[in-house]
Amino acid sequence: MAILSIDPDKACVKCPAELFEFTTTDDIHDIVQIAGQDRALEAVEFGIGIEHKGFNLFVIGPQGTGRHTVIRSFIDQKALESKPPSDWCYVNNFKQPHKPSAFEFPQGKAFVFRKEMKDLVELLRVTLSTVFEGEDFKARLRAINEDFKRRVDKIYREIEERAKRESIAVVKSDQGIMVAPMDGAGNILDTEGFLKLPQVTRQRIDELIEKYQNELQEGMQKIAVARRDVEAMKRRLKDDLARQAVASLITALKKKYDSRPELMAYLEDVENDIVEHADDFLQRAPENGKENFLSMMTAHTPSFERYEVNILVSNGSDSAPVVYEDLPNFQNLHGRIENLARMGMLTTHFTLIKPGSLHMANGGYIIIDARRLLTQPYSYEGLKRTLRAQQIRIEPLERLLGLMNTVTLEPEPIPLRAKVVLIGDAYLYYLLKYYDPEFDSLFKVQVDFEHSMDRTPENLKVYVSLITGMIKSENLLPMDKGGVARLVEHSARMAGDGEKISLYLEQVATIVKEADHIARKAGDTLVTAACVQQALDAAKRRESRIRDRMFEVILQGIRKIATEGSEVGQVNGLSVLGLGSTYFGLPTRITALTRPGKEGELIDIEKKVDLGGPIHSKGVLILESFLRARYLRNMPIGLRASLVFEQSYGGVDGDSASVAELCVLLSSLSGLPIKQHLAITGAISQRGEAQAIGGVNEKIEGFFDLCNSRGLNGLQGVIIPEANVRHLMLKDEVVEAMRKKQFSIWSVTSVDEAVELLTGVPAGVRGEDGAYPADTVNGKVEAALKQYMLDIKAFEKTKKDKGEHQESKKKDDNQ
Repeated sequence: MAILSIDPDKACVKCPAELFEFTTTDDIHDIVQIAGQDRALEAVEFGIGIEHKGFNLFVIGPQGTGRHTVIRSFIDQKALESKPPSDWCYVNNFKQPHKPSAFEFPQGKAFVFRKEMKDLVELLRVTLSTVFEGEDFKARLRAINEDFKRRVDKIYREIEERAKRESIAVVKSDQGIMVAPMDGAGNILDTEGFLKLPQVTRQRIDELIEKYQNELQEGMQKIAVARRDVEAMKRRLKDDLARQAVASLITALKKKYDSRPELMAYLEDVENDIVEHADDFLQRAPENGKENFLSMMTAHTPSFERYEVNILVSNGSDSAPVVYEDLPNFQNLHGRIENLARMGMLTTHFTLIKPGSLHMANGGYIIIDARRLLTQPYSYEGLKRTLRAQQIRIEPLERLLGLMNTVTLEPEPIPLRAKVVLIGDAYLYYLLKYYDPEFDSLFKVQVDFEHSMDRTPENLKVYVSLITGMIKSENLLPMDKGGVARLVEHSARMAGDGEKISLYLEQVATIVKEADHIARKAGDTLVTAACVQQALDAAKRRESRIRDRMFEVILQGIRKIATEGSEVGQVNGLSVLGLGSTYFGLPTRITALTRPGKEGELIDIEKKVDLGGPIHSKGVLILESFLRARYLRNMPIGLRASLVFEQSYGGVDGDSASVAELCVLLSSLSGLPIKQHLAITGAISQRGEAQAIGGVNEKIEGFFDLCNSRGLNGLQGVIIPEANVRHLMLKDEVVEAMRKKQFSIWSVTSVDEAVELLTGVPAGVRGEDGAYPADTVNGKVEAALKQYMLDIKAFEKTKKDKGEHQESKKKDDNQ
């Protein structure tokens, strides 16, 4: 069969600069920021538009496809069309201070309410001081005190008058009130005089003293009751005056918010609390708003914090909020309760409640990186809990984890009306979907980003607009159409398909910026194709240290890779090595050894030493199936063969070397040498079909670089599956060598075509007699396998005859 090398024009699908009508990107005015993501945008529009519970979004796409930019720009546009959300604030709960109350206000009205409450307190501090320091209050207070004094004097006077009539004196001293006997002249008897009295008289006096002591005790009890009545009267007087003052000032607020029962109840509680703590308004506040040490040590320091309004969130714009949470830990998402350290103790207050990003995004949208969310303790579980309950609850993470039992605040939950957008890689999405039974019910909308788009004229125009947008947004130098054409070619290489354009916009933006730097450094005012190429070459050089060292080892002969001559059972395979974001091709020597054997199996040495991955092992098993199906169909295959990647000390995976492995097996069986100036890549099917593989450009360029370093002789080349031809986007150096007939690339559809190229001998087709021609590869392979079977049978017969001979000799010796 005649197998022709592919045309150099197919080795790289060029983008002619003449294809574009503009001269530089300055000529382009229609700028777009989103391209090739119609499916994703439809999903975003659906997810944002639907209001039902659980229709949150999970955006799937690899890093660098512009998923954050696209989602943010689309949501920003949608937010402009949405109404601004409400304000939320926390106030003191006077009935249960550890459970602050949450109030909702129309946009901007929370600040109004806070100012109204602040003005009310300030006005009351002046008003109540004026009321309680006024002459009317003092006069009424004096009247109460004087009435009390009169009642006390009357009680003592009545007791004193009755006692005096019976010659008993009531004496007031610093030690208290005492009862003592008097003589006829009205003088108090001393002890000596009292003892001179007759016994009967002394006994009567003792009885009288006891009587009036009891009356005094009763009188003191009456005075205590009267004092309590007086204090109650003073309290009622203060309360009445305070309530009158507070009511006159708070009535306007009550009237303003009479349509909101919860606010009316709060204002009632405020009024009652102010009346109850009216004395606080009579004391001087700490200077400059700071408490000194002495005031902190007092038993009671008046505080007006309980009347403050803690505005949790207030949206000052005219659109819905869009929040991107860069560090989605539990506190940043749900808010936190801060503490103050005072005298070695931690205290808190409802004014120390701080909002989280869910509060800030309430009524709008919040964007969270899924990987960062999952790496933060309890953040994902906390978010799910919030989405299930549709409420944002602020509580310490320590309490949720059972690590803290101290008393703290329990703020009233706030209803959640935000749309949550998670952005992450596909593997995260499918892991959560598989392992988390709640995931589907909370994130119902999948937004899947495309990696590439078709390279059509319409899409090229859109892509040019994207590049122009990058340039103008970063204030870069304009790019001519040659530079844009080179970017399109590189984008197709990034996509791994000459008929596609990569949508990894971050990488393209990096190249544009580097090319701009090169142009400015050279003093140019325009970015050309040469600048773009220099940027690509510089980036490749920065990443190629390890690759260069590995090729140096090959050129020094330490690692054996032949690029000339022929060898039996040896072929040049091609592999791709990935180091971070850098990928490069590396030739690999693959060898095979065959011999007769009963097992009829292939020994994968890589697998035996645990260096072969499952996909590579699968490819080797396919080889075994192919051999059993193609050769000696009427008898078992007596073959024992081994395959190995020579001088490979790392893991091997993938099936892209299976065509090479099959060809080297056929070479070993047939005895036909393989041309070492050729390399081959491709996967094999059980029917011997050559199947597409990945990294075809890197593999070809890896072998080309080796051959070029040793000197091109016009014979070297690479064999690839025909299905990979559309993926070719080779560098100019390779294409130019192909044009000069110094290097070739062949495409094959089957192992027969591949082995024919490698050996120069026809593969062969079974004739009408069912046999392969003897001078073909297949004919020689089948003949070798048949000879193996004959050798095995001859060996077994010889072994059997030898055993029978020894047995017969043993019997003769015994006789």
